[in-house]
Amino acid sequence: MKNERPLILISNDDGITSKGISELVKSLRPLGDLVVMAPDRARSGAACALTVTDPIHYQLLRQEPGLMAYKCSGTPTDCVKLAFHTVLQRKPDLVVGGINHGDNSSVNVHYSGTMGVVIEGSLKGVPSIGFSLCDHSPNADFTPALPYIRRIAAGVLEHGLPPLTCLNVNFPVGELKGARICTQTRGEWTNEWEHFAHRGDAHYYWLTGDYVNCETENEQSDHWALDHGYVAITPVTVDATAYQLMDQLDYLLHE
Repeated sequence: MKNERPLILISNDDGITSKGISELVKSLRPLGDLVVMAPDRARSGAACALTVTDPIHYQLLRQEPGLMAYKCSGTPTDCVKLAFHTVLQRKPDLVVGGINHGDNSSVNVHYSGTMGVVIEGSLKGVPSIGFSLCDHSPNADFTPALPYIRRIAAGVLEHGLPPLTCLNVNFPVGELKGARICTQTRGEWTNEWEHFAHRGDAHYYWLTGDYVNCETENEQSDHWALDHGYVAITPVTVDATAYQLMDQLDYLLHE
């Protein structure tokens, strides 16, 4: 019986026409057969959002040996769910989100549509990785990151990941010194809204913000790695249970 090549599902939150997803496809093609289903427009900040009030539509854009590419009218998570339901002939061996145009380290993991792709893949029992470059430019240079992406993806294909876990991988801009396994930096966004008047109505705001790093000296954190030129590989758990707190909540069970 002929061995099947690994099957890799790819999506993103910057949209099917973004440079990042094109670079990701080129990087991963040697590793297996690729199915791409990505939003038909930018969906940054969508996190794990679902479309529940409108129908979803998808369309085949590209078909060639080892590659099928579709655009979808839904969110990144919609794309993964719909791909599993419609176009995938079998369960994929890997789900990959990216390459995102922008930083998804620290608390950004909770807002990221790229990580929405990855979390949904993990929930479906598939090893999953999100890749992001800390450069929002539409024409960002992904070249230094590509060898790391292929190597990390190949490693996860070979070794897998534990259930309900995934990887959040972020790349700094410029020369890369290597890679580090990191913790998620404790931080927060401040000054998040810019006020402006619109046609005489003063109740309009534009989302903006300043990121505050709450542990600047933590050399194990993803922000420290990125600030010092390293690729930050952060394992993420999808199981949101605070196990360390369970035994401390007995007081809730008694009157």
